[in-house]
Amino acid sequence: MSAKSKHPGSKSVGWALVQAARLHRSRMGDKLAELGLFAGQEQVVQALAAEGQMTMGELAGILRVRPPTASKTVSRLAALGLVERRAEPDDARVVRVGLTAEGAAKAEAIATIWEDVETELLGDFDAKDRKRLRKLLRKVARNLAEVTGADARGLDVADEEPDDVDTPAPTLAETA
Repeated sequence: MSAKSKHPGSKSVGWALVQAARLHRSRMGDKLAELGLFAGQEQVVQALAAEGQMTMGELAGILRVRPPTASKTVSRLAALGLVERRAEPDDARVVRVGLTAEGAAKAEAIATIWEDVETELLGDFDAKDRKRLRKLLRKVARNLAEVTGADARGLDVADEEPDDVDTPAPTLAETA
């Protein structure tokens, strides 16, 4: 592409958001590969670390994916020995999934990776910029959830970080 030509979506917020998300996912994928994981698997591990055992439906809701998608990822993580499934004693149709001891250790390593990538992502942002960006992205997500009928739980979370304090960006576990 010449210096004069621009991508047709270069003035689109959605295009910029997609590009940032792709680059973030790629960076996370590179870092997670060091742990033997793929991008997306860390979200399951972090959700279970934050919430404890839950059903597939609950997990899918937190991740905003369909239950079969969550189930496929859980199956892969179970094969790695990071999660385990347990049927409810009173109703074997209800299966809860939770982290194994190895999975809990991976969750700690993932939290460190997440913090490192957040630092790279927001390196030149001050606390006020980070807070504003989180607020705007939650608003974008709420707008899309409203028009699509998606679950908007967790998108109205108040940002407790003061504007004038330069603190590290929150981890996935803190925002999940």
